[in-house]
Amino acid sequence: MGLEVHPQSTQNCKGKELADFLLARQIPKFEMKIYTKTGDTGQTGLLGGDRIAKNSARIDAIGTIDELNAYIGICCSVIDDSTFLLRLERIQNQLFDLGAELACLPNSKFNLTSITLGDIAELENEIDEMVLELPPLKEFILPGGCPSSSHVHYLRTICRRTEREILELHAINPIRSEPIIYVNRLSDWLFCFSRLLNHRSQVAERKWTKRENK
Repeated sequence: MGLEVHPQSTQNCKGKELADFLLARQIPKFEMKIYTKTGDTGQTGLLGGDRIAKNSARIDAIGTIDELNAYIGICCSVIDDSTFLLRLERIQNQLFDLGAELACLPNSKFNLTSITLGDIAELENEIDEMVLELPPLKEFILPGGCPSSSHVHYLRTICRRTEREILELHAINPIRSEPIIYVNRLSDWLFCFSRLLNHRSQVAERKWTKRENK
């Protein structure tokens, strides 16, 4: 699963210039192996070479981000709106970047910054855009509806769990505020998107019926 670099792309690069060229394009110098056996004792490697337990709060957060990203892929397989497919792909890339940021320990030789205030503002603008198309929400609604909406409702719950895992990490090893805000806003984005999918499919939302006290 290695990536090749065309010789003409690097023929004028020497030493540090070549290293910078490879790093800027995220091109590994060596072939990436599928299995390394280094995690067989319950530890995994972080960016920068640090080793950490696979059941640590940091890996819980990174793993749940991966789960969230994977389920976005499932949702993409049942959604045919090209605009939202591009938006979901953007979110998948942002989540991958977030996982990489969390894979760097404080004061490690890597200091990656992923999510920005601009990313959060983009989600908020898209939420406002969806709300304009939706009927006003005056009651609690039950998850479900058309297949694509049902999948996105479930995706929203994974996003909320991701937020909780990141907060667990933050309580032990504080991280930047932007990733926390981003994941919180993403769950709101997914809630609006699930409603929009039902609305465009002309599937009525089911209202929560409060149980009468006996």
